Amino acid sequence: MAHAIHDFTAKLRQPSLAPHVDAYVRWRRAVRSARERGEPVPSAPDLAPISINLDLTTACNYACTHCIDWDILNTRHKYKEAELRDSLTLMAERGLRSVILIGGGEPTLYPRFASFVSFLKELGLQVSIVSNGSRCDRLAEAVVHMDERDWIRLSLDSGSNELFVKMHKPADKKLDLDSICEGVGEIKRANPRVLVGFSYIIVWSGASRDDHEILENIHEIVQATERAKRYGFDYISLKPILERETNGAEVMDPEKTRSETATVVQRIRHEVDRAQELADESFQVYESNNLRVLEQGNWHEFTHQPRTCHMQALRQVLTPTGLYNCPAHRGVEKARLGSPTAYRDGQEAAATNASLTQILDGFDASHECRNVTCIYNSVNWWLEKLIEDPREDVRVEIGEERADFFL
Repeated sequence: MAHAIHDFTAKLRQPSLAPHVDAYVRWRRAVRSARERGEPVPSAPDLAPISINLDLTTACNYACTHCIDWDILNTRHKYKEAELRDSLTLMAERGLRSVILIGGGEPTLYPRFASFVSFLKELGLQVSIVSNGSRCDRLAEAVVHMDERDWIRLSLDSGSNELFVKMHKPADKKLDLDSICEGVGEIKRANPRVLVGFSYIIVWSGASRDDHEILENIHEIVQATERAKRYGFDYISLKPILERETNGAEVMDPEKTRSETATVVQRIRHEVDRAQELADESFQVYESNNLRVLEQGNWHEFTHQPRTCHMQALRQVLTPTGLYNCPAHRGVEKARLGSPTAYRDGQEAAATNASLTQILDGFDASHECRNVTCIYNSVNWWLEKLIEDPREDVRVEIGEERADFFL
């Protein structure tokens, strides 16, 4: 069963989000009916996605050997901040509920980082930050604007200083894992209500980036968990590495190893079990969906996608190079929904909705994502079932309100 943070069907069934989802489902059912009758399809409703990944910058002060966004880092693309704020304001008016500051670069390098977090909170949005941890001082400045529904996660992927430096290659030679973890105390003192997590991407021998081998870290899972607990993190999140296919998709490829996949999985499971022994009421060990299906050996089942990815209407990725349909296709031209100002005003939002209509039909997820172990697989099939339901009046079944809008 999916952990609550990854149970996206339950999130979309919340009373606060169900009307938004109902509007999308009704529109897609109307599109289907119009095509069956040979009539023009109706325009998309004036809705923004519920959740976005927002790349504030492409700048990064690391050179991580395992970075999935390697090709788009430090490309000097920038927003005009006034236009970005206009876009987010309109999106919030049209149903945007959460923003995840992640990817494409290191968000804390954005010059007005803390004030931008404050602006997002003024819009009434939930905010989360995924950072490399190099600027905990800026995270401490930003966290004072956040609340208990928000979170911060540091991408660290190691238990020792030595492996951390080899994997991440920080530009500041004085920076190491100890100094970053010590900065967590500053963040927690500034606002103890906000959860702070330790992100650990599990890498095994044979995994690669652009055919360059990267460093294995299975042996430091327990060491990292002990470190996270000792330094006051609220949790550690464990997930397997993803690789970038030639078509742009991010995929999990456990069969690309020097040794048998079963042996790798057994080693990972042994270390994760040891890590789980450290969990208690104040510290959690989270295993990602991808890690669970890797261990269960059924990860191929989650690469069977419906033709239409419905989540691209409900969760999108806004970057300085454009608006994209999915985090797994960030920066890929065929997944591009619009420009960086795609929601700047009503006219641009209408053009973005027209683009969304085209990409929902033209982007064949069953083909483009055929090797992607998609975390949205089950929720996409749930939405597909609602849209294809032959009953005349289909509505989202209301579930429990969780006040969690991150998708």
